[in-house]
Amino acid sequence: MTLRSVFHPLARTSGWVVLALLLSVAAPVARAQSEHQVVLDAREAFRKKDRVQLVNAGVAARQHPLASWVEYWELTNRLGAAQVDEIETFYARWPGTYVEDRLRNDWLLELGRRRDWANFSRDYPRFRMNDDREVSCYALLTRHLSGQDVRDDARAAWFAQRDLDDGCNLLASTLFAAGQLVDADAWQKARLAIEQNRPRAARAAAGFVSPAAATAVNELADNPARYLARKASADKGSAAELTTLALMRLADNDAQAAALQLKERWQAALPAPLAALAWATAAKEAATKLMPEAVPWYQRAWSLRKDVADGRRDPAPWSDDTLAWQVRAALRYDGRQEERWALVSQALDAMSPAEQKEPTWVYWRARALQGLAKTGEAGDAQRQLARVQLESIAGQMHFYGKLANEDLGGTVQLPPKPAPLTPAERDAARKNPGFERALLLIAIGLRNEGVREWNFTLRGLNDRELLAAAQLACDREVWDRCINTSDRTRAEVDMAQRFPMPYRQEVVAQARAIGLDPAYIYGLIRQESRFIMDARSNVGASGLMQIMPATARWTAKKLGLDYKPDMIADRDINLRLGTAYLKLVLDDFDGSQALAAAAYNAGPGRPRRWREGPLLEPAAWAENIPFAETRDYVKKVLSNAVYYNALLGGKSVSLKAQLGPQIGPRDARAPAPDKELP
Repeated sequence: MTLRSVFHPLARTSGWVVLALLLSVAAPVARAQSEHQVVLDAREAFRKKDRVQLVNAGVAARQHPLASWVEYWELTNRLGAAQVDEIETFYARWPGTYVEDRLRNDWLLELGRRRDWANFSRDYPRFRMNDDREVSCYALLTRHLSGQDVRDDARAAWFAQRDLDDGCNLLASTLFAAGQLVDADAWQKARLAIEQNRPRAARAAAGFVSPAAATAVNELADNPARYLARKASADKGSAAELTTLALMRLADNDAQAAALQLKERWQAALPAPLAALAWATAAKEAATKLMPEAVPWYQRAWSLRKDVADGRRDPAPWSDDTLAWQVRAALRYDGRQEERWALVSQALDAMSPAEQKEPTWVYWRARALQGLAKTGEAGDAQRQLARVQLESIAGQMHFYGKLANEDLGGTVQLPPKPAPLTPAERDAARKNPGFERALLLIAIGLRNEGVREWNFTLRGLNDRELLAAAQLACDREVWDRCINTSDRTRAEVDMAQRFPMPYRQEVVAQARAIGLDPAYIYGLIRQESRFIMDARSNVGASGLMQIMPATARWTAKKLGLDYKPDMIADRDINLRLGTAYLKLVLDDFDGSQALAAAAYNAGPGRPRRWREGPLLEPAAWAENIPFAETRDYVKKVLSNAVYYNALLGGKSVSLKAQLGPQIGPRDARAPAPDKELP
């Protein structure tokens, strides 16, 4: 019996897993839970900030395999009063572990807040994860204080900061005081923050220009229409910048209103770069709502931004996200094809070099080159360049990698199976202390901590070591770690690990019983829950197929099932309800797997709206899904299904076949949609 089968999270309170002992639990299970109860009690004490209980737990857990975690919670709970020698003692006691590095992250943040730069500079080089932006900002500040030129790195870190934090704000204020950041930097940060709906960060950035500017940002963020009507001005300097921020904020709520304001007054009054940015922001918001005005508004923005096309510096640069939505709007454009692809190419050329390398944009650049290619030598050169672009991603195992491969005439080919793991390789993974702790944490219900411990332990492993770790997780039926670990390999790919098929007999039988493609079901489950039976989302979806309680009740009623709420946790019931609902959704959307996947994730009402407009190839439609989570979800579910189809031994199905025909408005002759679908 595995630990996973012994310990099962039965209830959750305030985001932390709480294990409930049932009277009917077998004696071995009760003994096992009792053995680890001190850790669970310590975690609960940490949540409650119960210092006395944490100290007692630390004493009781000294010989426990998870003693490092109990000590970490106890020390973290009083980190504000901790001294350097206590921290060093902890480091020495748990060297090389996740909690050592996690505490180092926490301690570096504390040292930054204390302005203890000497101890920060001494500790920072030993920080291995180095994935905390605030810590990075503190580190850049220490480099600046030591006389190094950090302007470019600091500017990039500050711009990337989404929420207002002490480290990046202190870095920015220090560099402003030193004259290394200037008002133009502050306005660009404020624009990015307004676009990201982060008014506090925008206000802080404007505060570096003047207190009055910060106050104005407060006002325009609260009510942009009122600010534009009563206080806005196009005078040079801060006034024009603030008016632009107000227009951007207004566009976020009402793109049509922002466009009207621009047409009637502000386009002519504002400096061209700022007017262009305001138009681009309105266009982006229109594009996210699939409005046909998006393309002409982007075109108007570019007409004002023509100096940038001549190679001059843009004083009000557009974000990569704004440019990405221009690509998406262009893909929906039902005008001349040449104009459509020119818009795509225009936006891609303006993206940052890093963003241009994303497979999504590599693929659509290739398509744009093909669409713009003429006859003759110039056209041949464009088509050859498009082929080079497609070839650069065609071997990659994602949505656009598959599309690129199919565009080049390729078919689905499973990678060769790696050589079997040796006993020594398996044994090394099994005896790795980090994996042992991670699996134990997951087994007793502390999944969040276990996942973090597991992922830290993966750092620096080669392909064979990753395969062995993945197999350890597979053998323990910890499917999310199995999949995510195997996904990290590069040269050696084990498809059975990356695309496992737990409960195969039940899934295939259920699929056949209701007329669903089992590969499609597996593709969806892999994305929904990673086959974790006790998975629960932050909105309340549960189980293998992540069903919402209301959806479960509705589907059970449709099936005539005598349903009780706790039945959603039963694997077979969860599978039956989830697949039945998926089939109802699929039928409601005329058999389109892309539309049905979107409906399963975002509810059926939204895809009904998203399918309105011009007929689109399914890939362009999927790329235009307004919700980033659903957009990513649909692409991954369909991509997963292609591999599951091959692994299940069925006839090879291409991704384009899986995506189906063009997507557009429902045929008027088709049966009316089921308005009851939850």
